[in-house]
Amino acid sequence: MIITSHLDGERRCSTGDSDGQLNMCIPGCGGTEKSQLIRAVTKYFLITKRIQMMRKLAPTGNAAAEVDGMTIHSFLGEQRNTRKSRTIKPGDSKLEKEWRLVNYLLIDEMSMVGLTLLAKLNRIICAAKHADPELPFGGVNVIFFGDYLQYRPAFDTPLHTDFSLPTKSKSSKVSTEKEIQQRVARFLVLQINCVVKLTQQMRTEDSRYLQLLEQLRRGECNHDDYELLLTRVVGQPSVGSLCDSPWNKAPILVFRNEVRTQLNHKAANHKAAQLGYTSMVCVAQDTCNAKLIEDQRLIKKLLELSDSKTEHLPGLLPLVPGMPVILTQNIAIELGLINGMNGIFRQLVYEPDSVSTNVISESFPENTQYIHRPLYALVEIIRSKIECSLDQLQPNLIPIPVMEQTFRVDMSDIISKDKKNKSIKKRSCRLSDVHCL
Repeated sequence: MIITSHLDGERRCSTGDSDGQLNMCIPGCGGTEKSQLIRAVTKYFLITKRIQMMRKLAPTGNAAAEVDGMTIHSFLGEQRNTRKSRTIKPGDSKLEKEWRLVNYLLIDEMSMVGLTLLAKLNRIICAAKHADPELPFGGVNVIFFGDYLQYRPAFDTPLHTDFSLPTKSKSSKVSTEKEIQQRVARFLVLQINCVVKLTQQMRTEDSRYLQLLEQLRRGECNHDDYELLLTRVVGQPSVGSLCDSPWNKAPILVFRNEVRTQLNHKAANHKAAQLGYTSMVCVAQDTCNAKLIEDQRLIKKLLELSDSKTEHLPGLLPLVPGMPVILTQNIAIELGLINGMNGIFRQLVYEPDSVSTNVISESFPENTQYIHRPLYALVEIIRSKIECSLDQLQPNLIPIPVMEQTFRVDMSDIISKDKKNKSIKKRSCRLSDVHCL
């Protein structure tokens, strides 16, 4: 194993470089057990009592949880959607402490890591290690895992971008700081001195299915592949009614967030009536300049905004005990409480004087209880990594607190004199119904 040999001191034979730094890439399509390899490497560091020398990072919460690591943004001390960058100061003791023992950095899902993010990571490592800026990653050994043909980075430039190719932009144009940093990051990628490609498929032995996956991966599917996928479609007479089990629990997939929200509201109303519960809806609290918004027109607009425009926090969230939900934000990656994790809603805890029956939305029955100041939701999550029961709670029952997110919204249709977008802070539950996705 190249990585373990390098760790044990056989550096020159591993990389061929006189300085011995290992900059490695391990590409492989889905099913080649990249995550299993990361776990094996982790176990070696653990049994040799050198686990403190290694960090595992990934661009998303799901990927980080899969390898028991952290998101890159969390490790950098930044929020994913914030505009503020972490300030790096010389002699930052906290930063130095975070990186003091780290000599190996494993980065999973490299296709979703962008050049801007990689450049930022490199700057912070160099500052923490007091290293020469020209030394890749401050001398830390970096191993990339992933597949460039999978998801691209969001709002960033892929690591494989070739800046030597001609572009549409004018050659006389002065490069921006962002473009300069991206070129620096691309230079770092080109310093990779060891590549091991994983090719053996471990997930399935079906050769025809493997052929389809490979063609899909490359964007080269044909009509035969389409016909093969049609054989997986379940319809009449196999399915008598969508009201029968298990189809009544299958999620509906739609392409618009507004349609998804409407269907989820209808499903919650139906489930509440079916179980004999009074409908209960969490109402988000919106503030502007630290003041609670009182304009009824603006309140209505903000509550009805698609959660795709509010950092995934819902304005109105119906909850019914026993209904399936998913987390919409990373809460604690190391505990498996990540964006997309499934659970069952059990109970809502809220301020006792925050309940009203004044109709806020016609999407819900007239007797609906609107909760204006929820504190947290108790959700049963079987797949969490919490190994013990929390105090006074049943096993697997986890409190999911409300959270705040800031976003900007155009108010010109309500406040005609104000043409600028306003910054709004929304406080709401980070849950979503899974009847419709």
